[in-house]
Amino acid sequence: MATKLKLVLNPKYQRNGRKSYVHLLRKYRFDPTLPGPFFHATRVTQQGKFTAQGQPPVGGRAHVKRILQKKTGDQTGDVPSEDVQNDTEYLAQVSIGTPAQTFKLDFDSGSADLWVWSTELPSGTKSSGSSHSIFDPSKSSTWKATSGETWQISYGDGSSASGDVGTDVLSLGNLDIKNQAIEVASTLSTEFQQGTGDGLLGLAFGSINTAKPNQVKTPVENLIADNLIPQNAQLFTAHLGAAAEKGDNSFYTFGYIDQDTVSATGNKISYAPVDNSQGFWTFDSTSATVNGKTINRSGNTAIADTGTTLALVDDDTVKAIYDAIPNSKYDSNQQGYIFPTNTTADKLPTVTFAVGNTQFAVHKSALAFADAGNGNSFGGIQSRGNNPFDILGDTFLKGVYAIFDVGNTQFGAVQKPDPDVTSS
Repeated sequence: MATKLKLVLNPKYQRNGRKSYVHLLRKYRFDPTLPGPFFHATRVTQQGKFTAQGQPPVGGRAHVKRILQKKTGDQTGDVPSEDVQNDTEYLAQVSIGTPAQTFKLDFDSGSADLWVWSTELPSGTKSSGSSHSIFDPSKSSTWKATSGETWQISYGDGSSASGDVGTDVLSLGNLDIKNQAIEVASTLSTEFQQGTGDGLLGLAFGSINTAKPNQVKTPVENLIADNLIPQNAQLFTAHLGAAAEKGDNSFYTFGYIDQDTVSATGNKISYAPVDNSQGFWTFDSTSATVNGKTINRSGNTAIADTGTTLALVDDDTVKAIYDAIPNSKYDSNQQGYIFPTNTTADKLPTVTFAVGNTQFAVHKSALAFADAGNGNSFGGIQSRGNNPFDILGDTFLKGVYAIFDVGNTQFGAVQKPDPDVTSS
């Protein structure tokens, strides 16, 4: 069996370059290497007995936390929730329970939890999220609570989502996964409340699932374990379109490769082995090109992350890209590279990144991610700071048809033609 899930464009999603970059600082906790208002600071807290009111604790353990901070003028403080991109561009519809309760979730290959808004949330949170579908376990005859199982997703700036775990039927298109672990939210910080979707479905490897004391299987792992998809097609694929297009034809498939999509590109699938030791879809990406000039990046790796809007790569490669765009510059206030919005496609460079031994081009339309004001656009490719690997999000993935092959532990891609590049 196999299924296709059509993605819907989130009508409330608004692109913002700096907010998207801050979201990635939270998600991957890397330190920026280029100037800007956002950075990670070290905070030490001491646990122990107080000798007197207002005096520091004595004994206990010291805990070191890295907290995302924002500098405004001479003042440094916590990052306001409105400074973070809390929404997602694409949503997919799934059903949970019996009878089915329907939700729109963010499919994220950079995480491994399946969590949803639930009736366990405080009444104030539920009322603030009145546009959300909220899972009610008491209305599902197939719901089974799991004693002592909890989950928590937390970020360096203190934002978090957490709750407990149960099992129920999860329907992905025509595939019904029985006894799928469902993480129901009982707390959501403001950052998580502000998104439009009803939760998240992680497509990374289960080793980074946050459930405790025992990690739970992801939906993809259960599709394989329950033989719901063919043994020779233990995979899922992602076809992400350009959000600016009306009638966007974006979808995921589970259990098969959409051969019509492959054929329409006129290209073949190229695969690269995946190292899943860190839970991510990690592959070698040891070179890039800018207008045909090769940038050697020996030992470099990248991850494919459908839950990320931008592409983040090393500073040398980023600089080479924007050096090739007329009148581009680094804007420390935006914490990213910007360039004139009226730059025509023929003035934009052809940028490629290696997936294994094959180069794949970023669509030129994706090089301009969002309005940066004053006639400039925030670039879709930015610095990864001191992060040890590239993060290839939608900026890159929109240019390919992506195959996440779990059974063979490999990542495949097919180049999609760039509508802004005319063939000679």
